[in-house]
Amino acid sequence: MLRKLGGPEVLEIEEQEIGSPGEGEVRIRVQTIGLNRAEAMFRAGRYPVKPQLPTRIGYECYGTIEEVGPGVAGWKAGDPVCVMPNFRLGTYGVWGDEAIVPVTSLIAPPPGLSPIECASIWMQYFTALAIIEGANATIDDYVVIRAASSSVGLAAIQLANWAGAVSIAATRTSAKRDALLAHGAQHVIATEEEDYVEAVRRITGGKGARIVFDPVGGPFVEKLAESMCERGILFIYGGLSEQPTPHPHWPAALKGLSVRGWVASEIWNHPLRFERYKQVIYQGLARGKLKPVIARTFPLEQIAEANRYLESNQQVGKVVVTV
Repeated sequence: MLRKLGGPEVLEIEEQEIGSPGEGEVRIRVQTIGLNRAEAMFRAGRYPVKPQLPTRIGYECYGTIEEVGPGVAGWKAGDPVCVMPNFRLGTYGVWGDEAIVPVTSLIAPPPGLSPIECASIWMQYFTALAIIEGANATIDDYVVIRAASSSVGLAAIQLANWAGAVSIAATRTSAKRDALLAHGAQHVIATEEEDYVEAVRRITGGKGARIVFDPVGGPFVEKLAESMCERGILFIYGGLSEQPTPHPHWPAALKGLSVRGWVASEIWNHPLRFERYKQVIYQGLARGKLKPVIARTFPLEQIAEANRYLESNQQVGKVVVTV
């Protein structure tokens, strides 16, 4: 339960009875929890959704159904489930050993994955699918992926490679270069150590990138736009910089760029898209084209430390909490 806003130190574990699920809900025994940046921003009061304290927190996990509420069909006690983060932060919460969640957030775990991997799938792949659903990434497209060492960044690298595109990982320093290359990035640019625009020009043979996928925003968006080819698509799917994000008017105007937002709900809130891309993710995992990368795990008792690690930017991949 989150009772005050602030850094990881405000997180405390407390004993509570959560009761029985209501209409359209299930109670699950939580086994593993995937952490996300949105939750850290929510906890600190810097997310677009403002917490109404006290509030539960957390919205991605894996576990087993203990009880189904009235009106629930297709699921039963004992079923293993993934919980997708498709509900509003603060309305439910999965940071605990038990949780009540809406049945609409349940999805069957992909075969062959460990419980830790099952907590790290849906947010990252549904978000990264912007480059496929929104931009139709294909053979020989150049795709720049900013904050590439995040779980979503690595998911985008995998999807770009699977589509036959050229993945270009953008990261602040060269400290993670080798790790990003090992995880499939075809090129790596350290944006604080080299001329980003010139590096993209060199990699693309002067063409520029057709797709840029950015969770950071802020003033650097001007350089992202400058590095793009005509009729390119710039996705801004987050605001990690917490600085105003300018519209890159002249690069957009002169090149005919599209600058657009993206959130994973563009897929999971639309039944046809959801069913299609759910199957794409299952197939990618089964064929080895997609593989969740786990940066580090923490026990539930160390969830504050897990949040500190998430916000330290040391990780390459997903941070998972075990229960």
